[in-house]
Amino acid sequence: MISGLTIKSLSKNTDARGWLAEIFRSDEWTFPVAMAYASLTLPGVVRGPHEHKNQSDGFVFFGPGSFKLYLWDARLNSPTRGKKMELIVGVDNPCLVIIPPGVVHGYKCVSQEAALALNFPDKLYKGEGKKEAVDEIRHEDEDDSPYKIS
Repeated sequence: MISGLTIKSLSKNTDARGWLAEIFRSDEWTFPVAMAYASLTLPGVVRGPHEHKNQSDGFVFFGPGSFKLYLWDARLNSPTRGKKMELIVGVDNPCLVIIPPGVVHGYKCVSQEAALALNFPDKLYKGEGKKEAVDEIRHEDEDDSPYKIS
């Protein structure tokens, strides 16, 4: 496990109407959500890898579809510096993953159908009024990057 990373399994409560999954409860932990977005990723498509200097991401993966999630601890003072994790998340393993700043992350849709991800970051994209630089260090175009998604 990477230090500071939160992984919470989500339970789907299923009945004749479909299912309901409780994602987040403020009485379990506090996470200051600043915005929310959804992204649909087509089969075989990769998003990332990248990292943030100041932002934590709160990803929810519950389906449809599945991702292979890649995580690398790139923080200089972390007790798990250099550790890599890979998880299959989505329809068969619904979960919430909170990724702290300095943890490089990316994912690939590994299902035959498109996969849905929700993100609830703790910082606004491009800051208040979208006037700041994007808090992102992108690694996907670096030929010599140690962060590879296959």
